[in-house]
Amino acid sequence: MSVQQQLDPIVQEFVDALNANDRDRFHSVLTEDATMSDDGVERDVEQWTDSEVFASNGRMQIETVTDGGIELLADYTNSRWGSMRTSWRFTVRDGKISRFETGQA
Repeated sequence: MSVQQQLDPIVQEFVDALNANDRDRFHSVLTEDATMSDDGVERDVEQWTDSEVFASNGRMQIETVTDGGIELLADYTNSRWGSMRTSWRFTVRDGKISRFETGQA
């Protein structure tokens, strides 16, 4: 089974939207009150994604998927920081992502 087949469907949509640099599609998978943290520090979702994803051409290549498809390790690359191994954990509520946590792995 491929790593994509192991992902929760809404997490797959998050990854696909991020990799397509599609801001509208990306935000459509998040709840209105979605929260996030980066390396354990709470961040504003809109500001963080603008800086770390959309303005810097962020891309995620998944290495492994665990915990029923809501936790993953990925090689994350953007023009701001280059490439780094990252961990991601998602909280899914009512078919959307209500929280994601990321950081260097």
